[in-house]
Amino acid sequence: MINRTNEAGNTMQGEVTMVTGANAGMGKEIARALATMGATVVMVSRDLGRGEAARAEVQAQSNNDAVELLLADLSSQQSIRHLVQEFTARHTQLQVLVNNVGVTLPRRSVTVDGLETVFATNHLAPFLLTNLLLPVLKASAPARVVTVSSGAHTMGKINFDDLQSEQSYREIRVYNQSKLASMLFSYELARRLEGTGVTANVLEPGFVKTNMAVPFPFSIFSAMRVSAEQGAQPAIYLASSPDVEGVSGKYFSHKGVETKSSKVSYDESIARRLWQISAELTKGL
Repeated sequence: MINRTNEAGNTMQGEVTMVTGANAGMGKEIARALATMGATVVMVSRDLGRGEAARAEVQAQSNNDAVELLLADLSSQQSIRHLVQEFTARHTQLQVLVNNVGVTLPRRSVTVDGLETVFATNHLAPFLLTNLLLPVLKASAPARVVTVSSGAHTMGKINFDDLQSEQSYREIRVYNQSKLASMLFSYELARRLEGTGVTANVLEPGFVKTNMAVPFPFSIFSAMRVSAEQGAQPAIYLASSPDVEGVSGKYFSHKGVETKSSKVSYDESIARRLWQISAELTKGL
């Protein structure tokens, strides 16, 4: 069995991990930590220049040569499918998948697939990527899926009558909805993975200082902001700690403590409906 331990002088030798949105901010910090513990880390970035610079930095600082870069635009389903093809051509195992990528936009836009960009990137991308990688995750069990959500999910509502925000678009509403979708997805995934040896957990990192603009009044939250390194800690904990081996379907706060999420996030009927619609929007996987 793989020796899965934490960053306190321990090791993740023998494990293959993937981190999306890894070229900056929390994603880079997560990748750095996993690489420092000895894992093979596949960093996913949309941009070659920034991605390669981040990969080289993580490799040098972790003293780990097993740090790779794969390019993908996670707003594009074709790009996600190509990413999985590239990954499985290189690797036959995957013990940890960290769904970290996230966006927020002040005005509505659509992806190459004709889907609203925030919903497509924050929810449908992890949904599709995870499902496409499930065969290799199951074959690599024990394995973990770690999804980054946000405390903003507590203000979210899944509007099934306007999932693509065609009728109206408010940045904060669209962002909150996408983060609630992340919660519902992770819990439903955990239910579907029972007995497979693959766990699925979700976290909120706190109000992190990153390059991503936030859809909230800055003055309200400025004093509460934490560094990318601090924000990455719950994801690193869920990806690496033996304390959560076998733990699944749980929500962890920015302090790395298991906690309760919003009442609606536990609604299994909403989760199943969202899963079915997501499968349809991703062409049935």
